[in-house]
Amino acid sequence: MISLLALGSMACSEGGPPAAVGTLERDRLDLVAEASEPVAQRPHQEGTYVEAGTLLVQLDSTRAGAQLSQAESARTRAAARLAELVRGPRQQRIREARAQLRGAEGRWNTTRNSHARARQLFSAGILSQDELDRQRAALDEALAARDTGRAALDELLAGTTDEELAQAEAALAEATAVATTAHVHLARLEVRAPTNGWIDALPYELGERPPAGGVVAVLLTDRAPYGRVYVPEAVRVHVTAGTAARVHVDGIDEPLPGRVRTVASQASFTPYFALTERDRGRLVYLAKVDLLGDAARDLPTGVPIEVEFETVHHQARDANGND
Repeated sequence: MISLLALGSMACSEGGPPAAVGTLERDRLDLVAEASEPVAQRPHQEGTYVEAGTLLVQLDSTRAGAQLSQAESARTRAAARLAELVRGPRQQRIREARAQLRGAEGRWNTTRNSHARARQLFSAGILSQDELDRQRAALDEALAARDTGRAALDELLAGTTDEELAQAEAALAEATAVATTAHVHLARLEVRAPTNGWIDALPYELGERPPAGGVVAVLLTDRAPYGRVYVPEAVRVHVTAGTAARVHVDGIDEPLPGRVRTVASQASFTPYFALTERDRGRLVYLAKVDLLGDAARDLPTGVPIEVEFETVHHQARDANGND
């Protein structure tokens, strides 16, 4: 890094202002693991060109698959319960409830008659108080059973209430959300390429368990590379985002057109205000320069480049008295 900065501070086009030097780079995408599961598949090797959607790393999905099955079963149960409530009670259940009510009413009538006879016998001094109390308890029990049966039949005849429907719908929505979350979690155990590019790194081998959030694949996009250069302090004031540039690539005779994407606001290492005028001349600012046109698309990364900025170049020509 130090040697590169030194070159950046000294590089200059012949008889012109200082130029920025650096290398060609590509946008890097760090793809992370959604969960801490062992690496189950790694179909491609580092350096392979892949298209968008290609599987790069498959994490073990046994646990996530079981969770998805459980969530889908809960959603199925909730959907069936809602359908049952919307349909309402079946006629078989209504007939069953009516039969149970008739039986309860018959038992209540029988118990009521028995209780009336018991009272007469008690008044005649034939029946004890304890036996009369037992007859009264049996009458109360039969009455409660009759009322319960009648309430159950009335509920079936009335059908499903709005409150029951609302609860069933909420339960189905909750179960659906849980199932969707489980499905997304399972799908994200497949780390796929979001765009076309080259596999730059696969840090984990088969069987290794990366931490959740750990980088499991690094992809270099196949878009045109950009220049990662260091702008000398002497020309920094004239270089901003959007500034046109000419990029000289080692091995190519003609310069390629470019445009500044970003320029760092802070100088590398020492702040400029802490330096003398002579020291400030050795400062550089990190910048990214996009290469324009199809000619730059297939250039390899890491190649040294030198960048001349159009505004600085024109000002230097004017200062020399040129048109």
